[in-house]
Amino acid sequence: MRILKSFFLSFLLIFLIAGCKDSFLDEIKTVEPGEDLSAPEVTVSYPVNGTEIQVYETVTSIDIEFEASDDIELASINLEIDGTQIASFNEFTDYRRFVGEYTYSELQDGDHVLEVTATDINGKTTVQTINFSKIPPYVTKYDGEVFYMPFDNDNVELVGVTFPTEVGNMGFAGEGKVGGNSLSGATGSYLSIPVTDILEDEFSAVFWMKIDNDPNRAGILTIGPPDVNNANYPDAQNLRTSGIRFFRENGANGNQRFKLNVGTGSGETWVDGGAAADVAPNTGEWVHFAFTISNSEAIVYINGQPVRTSTTTGVDWTDCDILTIMSGAPRFSEWGHLSDLSYMDELRLFNKSLSQNEILTIINDEGGTVYNGEFGEKFYMDFEGNYVDAASGFAATQVGTLTLAGEGLRGSNSFQAATDAYATFPSNGIEYDEFSASFWYKLDATPDRAGILTIGPPHTANANYPTTQNLRTSGFRFFRENAGGMQRFKLNVGTGAGEVWVDGGAAADVDPATATDWIHMAFTISGSVARVYIDGVMVKESDLPAGFSWADCDIMSIGSGAPRFNEWGHLSDLSLIDELRIFDKALTQSEVDAIKTAR
Repeated sequence: MRILKSFFLSFLLIFLIAGCKDSFLDEIKTVEPGEDLSAPEVTVSYPVNGTEIQVYETVTSIDIEFEASDDIELASINLEIDGTQIASFNEFTDYRRFVGEYTYSELQDGDHVLEVTATDINGKTTVQTINFSKIPPYVTKYDGEVFYMPFDNDNVELVGVTFPTEVGNMGFAGEGKVGGNSLSGATGSYLSIPVTDILEDEFSAVFWMKIDNDPNRAGILTIGPPDVNNANYPDAQNLRTSGIRFFRENGANGNQRFKLNVGTGSGETWVDGGAAADVAPNTGEWVHFAFTISNSEAIVYINGQPVRTSTTTGVDWTDCDILTIMSGAPRFSEWGHLSDLSYMDELRLFNKSLSQNEILTIINDEGGTVYNGEFGEKFYMDFEGNYVDAASGFAATQVGTLTLAGEGLRGSNSFQAATDAYATFPSNGIEYDEFSASFWYKLDATPDRAGILTIGPPHTANANYPTTQNLRTSGFRFFRENAGGMQRFKLNVGTGAGEVWVDGGAAADVDPATATDWIHMAFTISGSVARVYIDGVMVKESDLPAGFSWADCDIMSIGSGAPRFNEWGHLSDLSLIDELRIFDKALTQSEVDAIKTAR
């Protein structure tokens, strides 16, 4: 049996060999390539036209993916970027088709041209051209912008592409004014980043905050020198002769007050707006902050409105090398201005002193509300249910008990003072080089003299201060008083060393018996002249040969001369006031007419 099985297998093997010899399988034959009819075809998968590569690195790599094919045979494939060959291929396993990838590691910022050139064995050539770009992580949007941190899930400064040092455990808020995130402060934590290269003679910072008043004082932005002579150095530092310190602490009525300190080299400048720089915390609202420093003045802005301007000789940067974000530590810690647990977003620094218009542009670009006055005003109260300035969003402080009038020129309400009751508003943000006020007025002649609108300095030298005050060397006082049964309207302007009266006499009289409807009031103050208008008619103008002064002025009283202009009995006015507007210029006659006509 075993012999038969071996015989059978041997016979089968002989049969298979014979079958192969007799062409059971096809033989391999040479095929002629034929005529070369077309040039190679080239396809580039990446990059494609219009590709933008955005990474933090200034020089990066790119993976070029391509394919070339030919109807006969490929001879070579060359890659060029911006006219320079970066790679060449001339050996192919499949001589008709090549799928390739090449990593180029020297790609810099800018626009680039990639050329993939395929050549076949007969010299026919095809070039595929791709235009693409490497763009920086951020392109500055504003003149003078030298620093930008958006805090969108990463702490990186995008202009110089610098990563700060994180001290402690900073986090992100999970929400932002712009984008999906913002910086969230933490106890004992802050960011520190070198800034030596961006510090110049002028300086500005802008950013948004959602304010948390726990703790009730904190540092926000600090650039300062080491205080090596402090007995408790390095734990306690507070050398303020150079750099800047922007911080917050308890203000009035539970608010947080924001202040700026500027080191001038030999000393320091304080930019403290008092109540004008107070902001209510924990409201859930984003608030915009800015401060600017030139060689002559430093200004703090809140929501685009200046809350304090201080004269300065400029900022000195001696020994300043780091910016601390969301804390005064380590260089401004002695007074307890440590970590801020608020949220911060969209931090930008500039090597120039920004104008108010530039700040308002940034606010608008970042989704903030910028007030565009109907007549170009910078302050507007319509008294429709509140005492809020529509431009700044700040509310006036009520002194005594006020109730709205229940009628108005345009709406259903207006302002009405009451005996010993009036409103005050911080004046720092409206103390312009030129000034105008416009409002509608329904006269009540009882009492027969009253203050209407007043910005004046405290009269600390008055023997009966603070009960009695009447210092008229700065600011203005617009008021009325009895004139033979008529009510006469007058303006007094402080010039610094003295005062100017704008008293139109009988031309400025209003008869309370007949003037029972709304009448329009306006006054303007320029550097050379002050004018009073009643119902569109200029009733008096007086020259201001010495200009005018805002020295020591900090509040505007609405509906009374109190507390700064009360010695002569110009107290609360029970008349109605509506549509109060303040301008940063001296209105012209035509502009006054336009407001009056519009009612």
